[in-house]
Amino acid sequence: MASLLSLEINEARPHDKLPYRVAWLWVGSEMIHLMELPNPDPLTGRPEHGGRDRHACISIRDVSKLQEILDKAGIPYTLSRSGRPATFTRYPDANALEFTQV
Repeated sequence: MASLLSLEINEARPHDKLPYRVAWLWVGSEMIHLMELPNPDPLTGRPEHGGRDRHACISIRDVSKLQEILDKAGIPYTLSRSGRPATFTRYPDANALEFTQV
């Protein structure tokens, strides 16, 4: 997903010091730290729309460009049910992500 979103990995951060896979991703001058931990949540039976489930939200400038990228990659997503410019998708471990336009 990081490559789809054009996020650059911060190679200076220690990737081999923790007992699980990690990634520090640059988002402008800020970073997101992702940790791949055992998922205690079920993969099935989750709400179809990620906005109705626990999720993290990332602000972006143009939701329509992200939707084009997701469409090309064959990654499913749903739109905000409120009508605001936001897109919800899931990682393969079923955790939801929201991308909202600012």
